[in-house]
Amino acid sequence: MQKLTLVLLPQKYAVCRLDPNGHIPPWALIGDDFISLTRTKSELSVICLEENVPLEGTKAERGWRCLRVEGRFDFSAAGIHVSLAIPLAESNISVLAIATYETDHLLIKEGEVEHAIRVLTQSGHRVRR
Repeated sequence: MQKLTLVLLPQKYAVCRLDPNGHIPPWALIGDDFISLTRTKSELSVICLEENVPLEGTKAERGWRCLRVEGRFDFSAAGIHVSLAIPLAESNISVLAIATYETDHLLIKEGEVEHAIRVLTQSGHRVRR
């Protein structure tokens, strides 16, 4: 399996579920390290800085941290995600994975981050803070 370098982003994130036909709220777009927007027939899913999400009126799961895989990967590169997901799953650590054009991001609940970093390091990966 590939050995990767990951960076732990310093902020906390929230995963929000909004109306699928609604507009993207301005608070969702504040920040520059990581924002994810996904619209399906049943929801508009927003992952953004936790501090931006209104406390009232927004369905949100708070307390996520983000590990970003360093480097850019061609679409033909196989095994990137699995080299991270398998050791984490074997250690009973749940992740929310987001792939972008260039790389992968793993969202992990804040209480599991240190355990996840130990597991990934023991699997041969490197994690920078």
